[in-house]
Amino acid sequence: MTRMVPYLTVHDGAAAIEFYAAAFGAKETGERYDEEDGRIGFVALEIDGEPLYLSDENHEYGAYAPRTLGHGTSSVVLHVGDADATYARAVAVGGTVDREPRDQGDERRGWLFDPFGHHWAICSPLG
Repeated sequence: MTRMVPYLTVHDGAAAIEFYAAAFGAKETGERYDEEDGRIGFVALEIDGEPLYLSDENHEYGAYAPRTLGHGTSSVVLHVGDADATYARAVAVGGTVDREPRDQGDERRGWLFDPFGHHWAICSPLG
């Protein structure tokens, strides 16, 4: 089976888990490795059954967060039942507006930055 999973590097893993839980309903799956210094080496989350992995920065392994780089390097596209509600919730808990949700083709889509510098498209089907 082929499967792709977003794997985000963040500057504060514990805060990222809290944000993704509040904004998108993310839950830890039980797969987690904490470094001896307290950093999150790896944690598996699920958003509505879909996987999302994350870790704190680890420069020894070439893992840099957008805050350190000064920019993000990719985007995550999240398909949900109600783009407007999910977008509003994410902004209310710390997301930064990029583009408000609007109808585009056959879906409603809005773009935001999470507090860790990652770019998210929040989409839902029209009709």
